[in-house]
Amino acid sequence: MVRSKVSSKKQQNRGVDFKKIKRKIGRKLPPPKNATNTEIKSKAIILPEQSVASERAGLAVSKKGLTLKELLQQTSHHNPKIRKDALIGVRDLFLKYPAELKLHKYAVMEKLRERISDNDRVVRETLYQLLKSVVFPSCKEDNQGPFISMMMAYIFNAMTHLAVDVRLMAFKFFDLVLQHYPSSFSLYAEKILQNYKDILQKNQFYLQDKGKLKNALAGLVRCLSLLPCKTREVASSLEKNLSEQRVLHAFEPDLPEDPAGFDLIIKKLRDLVPVLISCFHEFIPLVHGTMHLDAQSFDCMLYILQSIDLAVRFFVYGTAKSGPGSCLSIHTYEGPDMTMWDQDVSPVVLKKLLAIFPLNPRHGLSGKDGARYFILNVVITVIFLHSSEWNCPPPDLLEIFLEFIENALSGKTSSAAELGKAFCEKHLLSLLPFIPKIVSRVSRNWRLRILQAFTEAFKDSNPESLVKLACLSAIEDMLVPRHGIPSFDASDPEILGHEITWIRELPLLLIMLGDEHPSHSKVVLHLQLCLGQRALLNSAVAQEYDNMQYPLLEFYCTCLDERSMHYGPFIKLSRDSQELSVCCLYYFSHLDSSLLKSIAFCCLCDDLEPFMLFRIIEVLHSAYKAGHVQIADHISFFITLLSRFRVFPEEIYQVVEGDKMSNRGIFKSVTSVVSSCLLQMGEDSLVFQILEELILDLISLRPPIDNICAMLRVLLLLDSRPTRLSEQSIVNLSNYLLGYLIDVASSIPEADDKSTSSILANTCHYYLRPCFLLFARSENFLKNTLDVMGSFIAENGSPPLSSNCILNANDHTTGIRAVVEILILMHKDVKILRILSSFKSEIANILQNMLFLQASKGMNMSMEERHTIQFSFDRLKCITSTLPSAMPTI
Repeated sequence: MVRSKVSSKKQQNRGVDFKKIKRKIGRKLPPPKNATNTEIKSKAIILPEQSVASERAGLAVSKKGLTLKELLQQTSHHNPKIRKDALIGVRDLFLKYPAELKLHKYAVMEKLRERISDNDRVVRETLYQLLKSVVFPSCKEDNQGPFISMMMAYIFNAMTHLAVDVRLMAFKFFDLVLQHYPSSFSLYAEKILQNYKDILQKNQFYLQDKGKLKNALAGLVRCLSLLPCKTREVASSLEKNLSEQRVLHAFEPDLPEDPAGFDLIIKKLRDLVPVLISCFHEFIPLVHGTMHLDAQSFDCMLYILQSIDLAVRFFVYGTAKSGPGSCLSIHTYEGPDMTMWDQDVSPVVLKKLLAIFPLNPRHGLSGKDGARYFILNVVITVIFLHSSEWNCPPPDLLEIFLEFIENALSGKTSSAAELGKAFCEKHLLSLLPFIPKIVSRVSRNWRLRILQAFTEAFKDSNPESLVKLACLSAIEDMLVPRHGIPSFDASDPEILGHEITWIRELPLLLIMLGDEHPSHSKVVLHLQLCLGQRALLNSAVAQEYDNMQYPLLEFYCTCLDERSMHYGPFIKLSRDSQELSVCCLYYFSHLDSSLLKSIAFCCLCDDLEPFMLFRIIEVLHSAYKAGHVQIADHISFFITLLSRFRVFPEEIYQVVEGDKMSNRGIFKSVTSVVSSCLLQMGEDSLVFQILEELILDLISLRPPIDNICAMLRVLLLLDSRPTRLSEQSIVNLSNYLLGYLIDVASSIPEADDKSTSSILANTCHYYLRPCFLLFARSENFLKNTLDVMGSFIAENGSPPLSSNCILNANDHTTGIRAVVEILILMHKDVKILRILSSFKSEIANILQNMLFLQASKGMNMSMEERHTIQFSFDRLKCITSTLPSAMPTI
């Protein structure tokens, strides 16, 4: 159908609603008319300070900028991650600002303790590390009472929590408290033991949560170790000498001391021990199974046995009534609980625990398994030995334990070779203290077997090991019985053989220890002293004790030759050890001369303290009085000191008295002490007779001035007036003495002032007085000395000078001046002046020889030498004119 043309024209005449704009390609479109303008115009606003920053100025904040108050508030947040981060922030803040903890410790603990029962394991562990590393170490020195009481309420609450993890972690927190505040156990002992009993009875987690159970049992061991128990280790001399090397379960003063307090603890332990044994039996299937014993199971079993052992110790040594064959207890309380313990606990221990001994798995043992089972068997043996104190075990059970002890001592256990010597020695320490009481109670057959194994262990152990010390302590208990242990039968040759073996090892052990292990040497010396004290009552022991002095020579000093000394460990030991060693000398029934010589050389060592030198002289003199030293050996010891003591410095004239760098004062004291001892030795004439020839022989060897002076003083102390010296001794001494006199006179320096002059005069008088006393006691001695002086001047020779003489052998002029100086000093002495008047011919001979020397050899002398001789001649002639009678004209 054809459309009408009219209608098309009408449509063309209508208006246009939207005009279509044609756009060119590449041109940017203009924005629409209704578009919103999104441009923003701003200006910076500058504030003088921020309000938040001003509030935190000067406050301690964490790495994230949080204050302590904010961090503590976040510890209660519902999100465990935020709680953990808050605890970490508290740790960082305290490490950076330690003073904050001191100021707010109670507020901090009040908030932190809420996390002890936190449901999240990571939060509890973070809190534990915070307390362990930061809080407790910083607050340890503060008042502990309120601080601990704030925590304990929440710890006890966590111990009764429904979640087992929280309960076990609570015991870990309490163990941390005990580590830093051990006295807190005494305040909560009853409740703590009850909670341990409750948690251990929940046996559903034994095999599933061994790691957590191990932590709880470790805490129990720490708790029980704080109970009072006076074990044999505490009473032994080993612990007295090694108190710093081992932890003693000593009696804490904060523990309850009344019987009622012990009664409550005994009740709890009586209920706890059967639970521990049942817990131990839960692990027995692992022993008999095909699987190896893993580390966590072993730790749990070990802690259980240690807890049982500590409980038994507390009963036996802490509260049991003292009786024959047991150690003295701390309290002698006896009540109904002790009977109940004996009736209820003892059968359980014997039947359920000791009956499974020894623990031997059915499958083959590896190295680790063998070590673990050996340790467990040792601890069970210790429990048996403690429990046998109040309960006599069946004979067949006793045989089993004795066989294990014998094999352990001798290294005959099935895994001993694989375990190694060091491992076995480490775990033998707990068995060795029981040896004395074991051998005193068993039959003779077992006594000899145990002693043989013990002797092998003693000889094979390393000198510096703790096993050697434990063996020494046991030997002391057996050789010097105490603590109710009876002594051995001295007539039994086999037992005596073991005793002799032990005694002979002691000096060799001292030498092997040297001076590098002073604590070990002290234990050996203490045992040696105890043996010496007992040797007076036992002839066999006394003989072996006397024989010890010969190998002891190397311990003191060995003399290779006259100038080579090899000092032993004695010199470098502490004063206490040296004192013990010196005291041992007294108990030798006969001190050999070789040992005395070795000790004398020790006294001459510069490293020996003066106190110990005088102590040696005192002890040896006491031994002489007791008849243990012969008189000739004793005198020889004294004269060796006087003749060979090295005095320094060699110059005898010291301008300053009491010089710290000089030992001359010490030597003068030694001379005085020796003189006093010689006066107490008996008849003076007999002692003088022994000394006379000995001293003259030593003086002829030309020792230093101080040594000659000391020997002359000792000789004159025993001499009389007129002198006891023989004519031959007078002649010999006159020849030797001129050199000594010239040394003294030629060493006199010039005095600068009156004080110095007084010091020099006193020194000169000290050294010349012995000679002047000899002149006064023997005119023949004076005459011979004057003749020797005249011969010295005329013959142009040199006198027998001492080893430290400052003169040259050819310096004749200086010697003449010294002779004149001696005569002048003799002239100043009133007593000698009277005697000199009788020897005017000898003095005139000296003057004549001086003139003859000038006339015959004056041309060969220098001007200074001629002047010196003339000046000396004039001085001597001047003083001789004042003698009572006129001298012949020269």
